[in-house]
Amino acid sequence: MSEKPTGRVRLVRGREQTLLAGYLWIYAGHVAEVAGDPAPGDLVDVCTHSGRIVGRGLFNPHSKIRVRLLTFRNEPIDEKFWTARIVSATALRTRLVSDTNAYRLIHGESDLLPGLIVDRYGDVLVMQILSFGMDRRRERLADLLVQETGVQAIYLRNDANSRTLEGLPVEHGFLRGGGATTIDIHEGRARFLVDIEHGQKTGWFCDQRENRLAAASLAGGARALEAFCHTGAFGIQAALHGAASVIGLDVSRDAVAQARDHAARNKVEGRCEYREADAFEELRRIERAGDRFDLVILDPPSFARTKQAVPQALAGYKQINLRALRLVGPEGFLVSCSCSHHVSEEQFWSMLQEAAHDAKRQLRLIERRSQARDHPVLAAMPETRYLKCIITQVV
Repeated sequence: MSEKPTGRVRLVRGREQTLLAGYLWIYAGHVAEVAGDPAPGDLVDVCTHSGRIVGRGLFNPHSKIRVRLLTFRNEPIDEKFWTARIVSATALRTRLVSDTNAYRLIHGESDLLPGLIVDRYGDVLVMQILSFGMDRRRERLADLLVQETGVQAIYLRNDANSRTLEGLPVEHGFLRGGGATTIDIHEGRARFLVDIEHGQKTGWFCDQRENRLAAASLAGGARALEAFCHTGAFGIQAALHGAASVIGLDVSRDAVAQARDHAARNKVEGRCEYREADAFEELRRIERAGDRFDLVILDPPSFARTKQAVPQALAGYKQINLRALRLVGPEGFLVSCSCSHHVSEEQFWSMLQEAAHDAKRQLRLIERRSQARDHPVLAAMPETRYLKCIITQVV
């Protein structure tokens, strides 16, 4: 059954240009008038200031993002519509993903399903719903996901802080089926245990999968250091690709315990050492001790949650990269990452060059990378490209 729009959102004059380019968000300040009485999550038509309809999306009067557009066409939003979007996302992953059973099935706006994240771990789907409109349709979406993928278990990880900005409760638990909340996954030869109930994001950082392999390709015979190692995925891949030794640093006792378990699962525990330590302080201590490494990997948590935090974030990134550069031996490699989408790739690269200057080291750029291919980028929405991974040789 097709949904009927319950209101019409008229834009401020000139604001339709970003929509015509394919941008899916309409902010509160871009709305001139709301006709009708749409409730949170209702379907609404969007029109230019002069009244021409240019799209259809999901409305939320309580959010800074007033409308998340589903389509730029005058088409019915019905079972066929939702099915087509899910089938399209699934088909893309079939073409893009190989040699793993852990990947992103739906990447929100990039799959034209704004506010909906779905990751697949083996035979379990984990849904994270970030918008009111998608949350109202969770049952229908879950049914279609089961129908398309054949899985029987869907777990909700609706504990992102952004849900509160949408007026939604924080929650987690099985929406379909049940079972264990720890799941065995593999990335090539590597074996890991994902905790979909307590783990970061939906349980795992699928977005770094290809970057882990790129870093590991440089690890043969290397002494490797992985700062902010979390549960050790970068270092485990490095060890499996021939690293002579791996030292991992993380401030979380639980993460360090899981990293040690992952090393044992992959039979590389004899070459992997994990320390519970503040990476900033430990990098400084290692530098004073005069230790050097062939491969240093930095994958810190986000330093910039807002645009206003970018200067402070860049200062933090510079500090850790400066210390890391001093630990890289001649002709060694630095793999430096940022998941702060407010920090642009150019800002991050400029910071890295400044850190190299201060460390009196030169950089040879090997490659600039982003999130894995199962996290595609919608060209009109720079927000969908958030991960930076820069691989350099230090000379």
